Amino acid sequence: MNNMRWYDYLSINVFWLGLNVRNTAVGSVFTPYLVALFVPESGRNTALGFISTAGLIVAMLVQPAAGLLSDRSTSRFGRRRPFIFAGTIFDLLFLVAIALSGNFWMLLAATLLIQCSANVSHGPLQGLIPDLVPEGQRGRASAVKAVFELLPIILVGFTIAQLVGKGELGWAVFATGATLVVTMLITVLAVKEQPLREKPIASFKLPMLRVLGMLAGIALGAVAGLLGGGAVGGLAGLISWPFVGKDAATAVGVGIGGVVAMVVAVVAGVWSGTYATLGQEARRRSSFTWWVVNRLLFLAAATSFQGFLPFFLMYAFRVSAEEAASMNGNLMTVIGLFILLSALAGGWIADRFGKGRVVALSGVLAAIGGGAVLTTIWVPNMATLYAVGIVIGLGTGLFMTGNWALGTDLVPPEEAGRYLGVSNLAGAGAGMIGKGIGGPLADYLNRYQPGLGYFAIFAGYALLFALSAVSLYGVRRDQR
Repeated sequence: MNNMRWYDYLSINVFWLGLNVRNTAVGSVFTPYLVALFVPESGRNTALGFISTAGLIVAMLVQPAAGLLSDRSTSRFGRRRPFIFAGTIFDLLFLVAIALSGNFWMLLAATLLIQCSANVSHGPLQGLIPDLVPEGQRGRASAVKAVFELLPIILVGFTIAQLVGKGELGWAVFATGATLVVTMLITVLAVKEQPLREKPIASFKLPMLRVLGMLAGIALGAVAGLLGGGAVGGLAGLISWPFVGKDAATAVGVGIGGVVAMVVAVVAGVWSGTYATLGQEARRRSSFTWWVVNRLLFLAAATSFQGFLPFFLMYAFRVSAEEAASMNGNLMTVIGLFILLSALAGGWIADRFGKGRVVALSGVLAAIGGGAVLTTIWVPNMATLYAVGIVIGLGTGLFMTGNWALGTDLVPPEEAGRYLGVSNLAGAGAGMIGKGIGGPLADYLNRYQPGLGYFAIFAGYALLFALSAVSLYGVRRDQR
């Protein structure tokens, strides 16, 4: 496709719209809503953390495997489109399974299955731009891709989330599936791929070993986080015990230890994961590793905040799961709109003022927004939440543009794919750490005092946003 026409940019990228509508609907609307129905209030955050972590582990394994298999496919229909078609068909089945779930374990099974099918299409989809777009036009194609990745936050907020808010889960699932089918059909029918004549001889085993190395790194980071958080939390509890008593000291220790565990898990997980994947190169290119740390700190806070928000709304405003879904949808629309606006402007701002400064500013803005949420825990106010959403949206949009641009400066051009693939550590590890640790922490402290758990995790996420800016001190100019 040497002469790209305007509609080619759309057809190559349109499935990103369907894919992210599905991901946003399942992760931010359907799963929290159904967990709220199936799990008592005292265990909802833990249940959501468990289901999210399990799903992300599946995604980390299936997505690169599907991408590698599509690299080697000699199908006459092309390398990528058969996987996109098959993944979508199975998505429809598993979306129905989610809608028909009658308890938490059925929901968990359906979620793991849709993570498999979703990533069967996701992995190969990433190859369409490198396959079909000339190098000099990939910037424009990537810009269209970015818009299709951001629009679903807004679209799901005022459509699918509102249907769930009215108790119409079936219609919400239908709308999600219809979006998937339409965008898949456009991709399959409009994109023209040249079949691969000979299967590549490159090793399948080595890239998958790298993926396992990343998973092992995240696991080691989690263990280090729990040990470090336990030690700091225990010390904090001992120091506070004479002043506040045993029960309060335990709560103090758990709260501080949980937040410390998230921070330690991020830093230790990234360093061990990049070392397992890149070997000694991770030490020589320490700025790249700190860039991944920056990415994981920010995404762990952003994705976890979004995931637990429906439960917080149910607690703070004393509303039902349906009402919380509708309120969450309104917030998603506001946040998504400002993410889109700041992301579109972020490239120009980064070029003018420097990528590092823009990424640092994004962390500061998001930290301010995250800190402001704390004022609504015991004095709920939707106007404050909308203002918080605007600030976090602006910070997130700047981050999405500036962080990736900064990362492309840090990788060796001849190995860009290999290095940037390590960024999956940040994408998948974000949910595992932020929700996997944050969920149990929130439930434990909420049982001690209602609302205290949300105070602890939201304060922790604000700290992660702030530390994402601080971590940029590890990105040295001599390695850029």
